[in-house]
Amino acid sequence: MRRWRTVQGAGGQASRYEQSQSGRARVTRSPVERKPLLSITTRSGVTRGVVLLLHGGRVESRSLVRRGSLTVVRMRMFAPSILAAAGDAGIAVAVLRNRYRGWNGRDADPVADALWALGEIERQCGAVPVVVVGHSMGGRAALRVAGGSSVRGVVALAPWLPAGEPTAQLAGRAVLVAHGDRDSVTCADDSLAYVRRIADVAERVCFWRVAGGRHAMLERPVHWHGLVRDFALGMLGVKPLTQDLADAFDAGALELGLGAKAARRRHEYEYDYRSAAAYRMR
Repeated sequence: MRRWRTVQGAGGQASRYEQSQSGRARVTRSPVERKPLLSITTRSGVTRGVVLLLHGGRVESRSLVRRGSLTVVRMRMFAPSILAAAGDAGIAVAVLRNRYRGWNGRDADPVADALWALGEIERQCGAVPVVVVGHSMGGRAALRVAGGSSVRGVVALAPWLPAGEPTAQLAGRAVLVAHGDRDSVTCADDSLAYVRRIADVAERVCFWRVAGGRHAMLERPVHWHGLVRDFALGMLGVKPLTQDLADAFDAGALELGLGAKAARRRHEYEYDYRSAAAYRMR
């Protein structure tokens, strides 16, 4: 049976009625602090792990994130594949809707919202392991909150990664960065440079280049969804990593006779996946 619950509200405005001098009622609205919104869906009664999905946005914007925002819908589309493959294993999918559309400079609002979501997951589900998945701006936020005690792994999809992003929080984490080679919004080369920087920090890391992929992930959606599903369920202990993912993380280690970290220093961190057949919905 499918279960879901929604936490907090997306904010809004408080209304009050005032009587004008003409005797007509008028409505005035006073702004209230916006709050993020978290929707958690599971197919079983006991939650043993959670996949947290973070949407993209803009560099600067204090606009409200609407329920039907394409950035949010894009992330919701990852849930069915994850839940179907997890079955009754106790995996929940949590979709976060941020307070604002923008990153907003030093405020880094999506990071604050994601940290709140991790705390809310622990409050509702207990101290269960979490895999954080983010797209674009959400990918940057996902990497930023990787230091949370519950986080086991991070997937950054077509992430926005300016120079100078912190890396220490990725210690002991598995990190998958995937980027389409036709993305004209965020830069695949920036993602690759970031992966090279974190090679000696993260426990496991790889850069996955999606052939033909653009920023919105509308091309080869089965591939994107399957990649996230298989990584998340592998990190949460539901299923072993697929051979393709295992090879991507450990490429060169056996051949060079080196440890995984040393091998990564020699590897180009690129893994081209040409066939979508292995990533059909199951």
